[in-house]
Amino acid sequence: CSFYYVFYLSVTNGGKTTLAEKLKRMLPNCDVISQDDFFKPESEVETDERGFKLYDELDALYMEEMVKSIRNWMKSPASSGVVTEELQNTCDNLKNMEDIYVLIVEGFLLYNYEPLNELWNRRYFLTLPYEECKRRRSTRVYQPADTPGYFDGHVWPMYLKYKNELEENASNVVYLDGTKPQEELLSCVYSDIIQELKKLRE
Repeated sequence: CSFYYVFYLSVTNGGKTTLAEKLKRMLPNCDVISQDDFFKPESEVETDERGFKLYDELDALYMEEMVKSIRNWMKSPASSGVVTEELQNTCDNLKNMEDIYVLIVEGFLLYNYEPLNELWNRRYFLTLPYEECKRRRSTRVYQPADTPGYFDGHVWPMYLKYKNELEENASNVVYLDGTKPQEELLSCVYSDIIQELKKLRE
């Protein structure tokens, strides 16, 4: 029996990867697929008239390959190599769930790609306000490095564009405040997933 989950980061540096990796250690038979692993090489990413590399668009990613990876996992999760040897949480929540497999798919442009939308059992959307997002972005080192004006000229406008599309077209999305402490977010999402897994077991 399989169950699939998704994390969607509305904007850069929202904490999605950290959250996903912590959940992986807490949930039964859990694996993570990250959208960041499907970026095209820099030479294949388009550049606009301002000289900005357009990384925050679907065309910058091998999305078909990502869908293929997810579907391959779904076909045979038990043979994916996922083994939860020592769960951090050994409470009654996880009893009788040995045959349930959880896949967390995390990325910043997931719900805007139609072939993926039929796969999700649960949707989470991490949000950050402009100033906090910009502050966090400034502390990270990227390859290639952000050019002057890149955040305001490309990253933030694309976030607003895709967020609007999500609000117009997607349903059953759980919105999460990315400014809250990581442990609070982890507790909230973990409890939600456990409840869904219990429903599946019933």
